[in-house]
Amino acid sequence: MHQPYYKNLLTQESDLPWVRLHGVKDYLDMVQILGKFPKIKQTFNVVPSLFEQVEDYNNGLVKDKFSELTKKPASQLSKQDKDFILQNFFSINRERVIATFPRYYELYFKKQRHQEFSNQDYLDLQLYFNLAWIDPSFREGISELKKISAKERFFSEEDKHIVLEQQLRILKEIIPAYRLFKENNQIEISVTPYYHPILPLLFNTNIAKEANKKTVLPKKEFSYPLDAKEHIDSAIEFYKQRFSTAPEGMWPSEEAVSEHILPFIIASGIKWIVTDEAILFKSLKIKKRNTKLLYQPHLLKRKEGELKVVFRDRNLSDLIGFNYHGMKELDAVNNFMGHLENIHKVFKERDILVTIAMDGENAWEFFRNDGHDFLELFYQRISESDFVKTTTIGEYLKLYPPKNEIQRLSAGSWIYGEFGKWIGNPSKVKYWEWLADARRTLGKSKEPVNQLAWKQMHILEGSDWFWWAGEDPDGSFDRLFRLHLANFYKLIGQNAPAYLNP
Repeated sequence: MHQPYYKNLLTQESDLPWVRLHGVKDYLDMVQILGKFPKIKQTFNVVPSLFEQVEDYNNGLVKDKFSELTKKPASQLSKQDKDFILQNFFSINRERVIATFPRYYELYFKKQRHQEFSNQDYLDLQLYFNLAWIDPSFREGISELKKISAKERFFSEEDKHIVLEQQLRILKEIIPAYRLFKENNQIEISVTPYYHPILPLLFNTNIAKEANKKTVLPKKEFSYPLDAKEHIDSAIEFYKQRFSTAPEGMWPSEEAVSEHILPFIIASGIKWIVTDEAILFKSLKIKKRNTKLLYQPHLLKRKEGELKVVFRDRNLSDLIGFNYHGMKELDAVNNFMGHLENIHKVFKERDILVTIAMDGENAWEFFRNDGHDFLELFYQRISESDFVKTTTIGEYLKLYPPKNEIQRLSAGSWIYGEFGKWIGNPSKVKYWEWLADARRTLGKSKEPVNQLAWKQMHILEGSDWFWWAGEDPDGSFDRLFRLHLANFYKLIGQNAPAYLNP
């Protein structure tokens, strides 16, 4: 479960609403659904910078532009407000979501035809954008939302505010729900380094060459191993404060690993990590996929201590993440169970661990009913199966400790076993050079650096800015990276470089 850090530290405002909207669509129902299936155990991974932002909403410490424009009475919207709403309030899957609300779909086509919107049209659009993002289980299960959904059109300003109030109510239930399911031992919660950085590249951007010799490196090397350590240690401290225990597992951001970061992870007390199968085969110098090696945990014995590692089955994970939304739910579940049956036949009575590791939020809006129809059928079939059962990673490792050792862990991530998604193209390289310049100013400072400046630097080290650099469809992540970087210079009392000007 992950979102980058959107909030402007200087204004406490956010131009993007994705923590709030994914919060009401994905984070709570994904764990609550397990209440119907007591035999299903899962490992959820949380990113502290996401949960911190959820708490900001809970405590009234952030405003987002989309929410503020929703609150504004439709009759008082300026032309600029209306243009923004028309451009942004259809930002959800058209066929799977917008099309399920006749009035919302009608407004979508009205916009496509460039027809003029009335005040009522704008009001209905303000409401529908926020209502459609709420998970179907809440639209049906919360009486206030069910009543508003039944109206279908001609909403009132009061209706709009009720939807926003219910969104905040849902957000407040997220962290307590995870805590409850963890205490009941139905889920394990692992953690990611605090602001979701690519740890090997924080250690040294030259490590990108270990994963792909053709990688174009920045002219200015970025190498701040202690920043990588800080992301790990602060994440564990955040976790302890919310869940009263230390995490056993860590999902390194983007499953990005290298030998260099292992001492920090081991020293933190983490017992296991998860990464992609490509890293396993690269580490063992195996060119052909080997499921016998894939379907077991492995051991990393280092002078600092031991760390267990599990490798995800990329094919099965991607079937759920990227393919099954295009199939009927029964066909998709039958297909997946067929894969598990084939694996079972090959390994017969041997115990094996098949690891499915995937994005917990972005897949579901491409499924019908936000994935509920698929997940409920899937969980039911797994619950009834006599040859497979679900387990948490920590629970499994206690019963079946790894026997196979990996002498050196190859550098790479879940994307092609390398780092090309975060470094290499001209825009990504430029970002690393800008970041290197900014980070060096902290090392040169003779005065103590205030904690907010350090926080801003660690936010800038997050993976998402580099992921989107040069590939950003609407420029929103580029604008946000520049904003964060300009704010960093303000926080240390310096003028921002001219290249950060809009």
